[in-house]
Amino acid sequence: MGCDRSLTAGEQVICTACRSEIPMALNHLDKNDKVKELFFARVDVQTATSLFYYEKIGVVQQLIHQLKYRGHEEVGYFLGKWMAAALKDDPAFKDIDLVIPVPVHPKRLTKRGYNQVDGFGKELAVVLEARFCESVLIKSHNTINQAQLGQVKRSDETQSPYELMEHIPPGKHILLVDDVITTGTTLALCAKELHKNPGIQISIATMAISV
Repeated sequence: MGCDRSLTAGEQVICTACRSEIPMALNHLDKNDKVKELFFARVDVQTATSLFYYEKIGVVQQLIHQLKYRGHEEVGYFLGKWMAAALKDDPAFKDIDLVIPVPVHPKRLTKRGYNQVDGFGKELAVVLEARFCESVLIKSHNTINQAQLGQVKRSDETQSPYELMEHIPPGKHILLVDDVITTGTTLALCAKELHKNPGIQISIATMAISV
């Protein structure tokens, strides 16, 4: 899905050549706090990481496009397994209790047929031995696609479209997952809702981070 080549035996979703071209992020491994810094003074986050760097052209853009707009839900599971392999032995993610996806509005869910983050989160939950829970947060009103907004509007945190629907007991460590992180506004709003449960910890993992 990153080029026009046919897959060979042993290859899944993307070919070996495309895989070698992908700009890996995994910021937490080299103490690069690029992801976590997006939330400084906005919301308390324990650890934050992304699998790839996202550019407007290239293999990563193609993968996300296929996942979100072309009905290829399997891309989310594929990226979830890739991320899970990187996080499974990391002490920062050893005590994750719940994996919660950023929700999409019901109208968009009906149109697409799935939340593009669910497969990614489910694979992480399996490897991290956590519970995948898609019902904790909902998106109560629809918003313009973030990709269509300017930087200022994209960073507006005065009104949140997200709502907390379930109580989470104190002491739980949540892994909040999303596809592409740009300004961090969506994740910050979701994290603020989750922090209405006292005594919890939140970490973040995304498929990619914009450069």
